[in-house]
Amino acid sequence: MSQHAESPSGRPSHGGDPSWARRPDDRTSGWVTGGVVFAGVLLLLSGALTILQGIAAIAENDVYAHIGAYVYKMNLTGWGIVHVVLGALVLVTGYSLLRDMTWARITGIVLASLSLIAQFLFLPYSPVWSVVMMAIDVFVIWALASRQEHASRV
Repeated sequence: MSQHAESPSGRPSHGGDPSWARRPDDRTSGWVTGGVVFAGVLLLLSGALTILQGIAAIAENDVYAHIGAYVYKMNLTGWGIVHVVLGALVLVTGYSLLRDMTWARITGIVLASLSLIAQFLFLPYSPVWSVVMMAIDVFVIWALASRQEHASRV
């Protein structure tokens, strides 16, 4: 004889709502909620740092290394403008994501993807920093893409 009563499905019934029975895609799950909040904070920081990176590229051409022939070569003022505009959009999206705006999740994925591409193209000018920013963008994309909405939430 078993100490636990069996439910109609054949699984043992332990009574109540045990924590082990919660679904991992529940919105209150620590990984999901924590990942989205962390992605929002990373978007805020990434946006601010990208703006500063763009300002440095616009203000001083001596900050970044001068490179020779490069397929995607653009002058540093052009790269600076791209980084300032992209950084401002990422900053606003990160703030909106922390405010739990519904549009911010998809916009965050799109902007993090664009940021990843921009940082990849900026690699010859600032290789180490671009790789760090690319890693942050990949984590942001993963955290925002893995968030599951509750079926009961409308």
